Amino acid sequence: MKQFLKNLYENSFLGYSVIRPFFLVYNFFRFNRFLPVKTHVKLRFKNRLGYKLNLKEPKTINEKLNWLKLYDKKEFYTKIADKYAVREYIKEKIGNQYLIPLVFHTKKAKNILPENLPDYPFILKTNHDSSGGIIVRDKSQINWKKTQLTLHRLMQDNYYYNSKEWQYKNIQPCIIAEKLLIDENGKIPYDYKMVCFNGKLVATTVITDRESDKALSTYDVNWKRFECQWGTDFDVGKSVQKPIVYEKMKDLAEILSKDFICVRVDFYVLEEKIYFGELTLYDGSGFAKFDPEEYDRKFGDMLRLPFES
Repeated sequence: MKQFLKNLYENSFLGYSVIRPFFLVYNFFRFNRFLPVKTHVKLRFKNRLGYKLNLKEPKTINEKLNWLKLYDKKEFYTKIADKYAVREYIKEKIGNQYLIPLVFHTKKAKNILPENLPDYPFILKTNHDSSGGIIVRDKSQINWKKTQLTLHRLMQDNYYYNSKEWQYKNIQPCIIAEKLLIDENGKIPYDYKMVCFNGKLVATTVITDRESDKALSTYDVNWKRFECQWGTDFDVGKSVQKPIVYEKMKDLAEILSKDFICVRVDFYVLEEKIYFGELTLYDGSGFAKFDPEEYDRKFGDMLRLPFES
């Protein structure tokens, strides 16, 4: 029965309409929406990381990320969290030559039709959440009704209530399609996630395969590998050679990080050309485990909050 209801919800507009109210009630209690934000964050922190969140004297990186999530709120954070609006921000800061080509934009899922989209590979995604995206390599192989329903369902959800990340709360949902970056072997290029503290690069996490075996490895500013995993939901990745354009990536990341206490700047590199991915304020929403756990504190020591000298 559970699988039947799941299939009905995901594959039928009628099923979605009937089940949706029950799903909202379930999520209301699942995400503790009735609790004050700080209480919700503390409970989830303890559940995910196994220790109490100290907001008065935060020491670990996860404690500090949650302090920022609760107390560092600026209006423009909504713009940079919006995967559509951030394009204008990037254009102003470093230039539109670093943007992945945008091929379609709409506020209605019913407009996601093959005739509105290109014949080359692209990726569909909503602008207001962290759901990844729907990769389309061949339009003829896509179930467009199911795709529309998936995107419609995503647009109804407010990611804020899951993450309690304030910047997502007031984003106006839309759907965007971008050209899919693929190399000569048809693979999506490596995802370089450049973590900046107080305007300076401190670490780069590399995800080597976005479509199948998600594996990551993390490097310091001199491209020496950290002997840790930041985010244990991923497998341990192979060692990755420093990109030829690493210094330029570093410069761009630090330019973009100047307006933030902490931010992660994502880039892709294809044929030595750099493409911007996204900006993330709180890596793992401040709930990402470290292995070994001691690196939670080591990274925390690198970040200075406004009240720290």
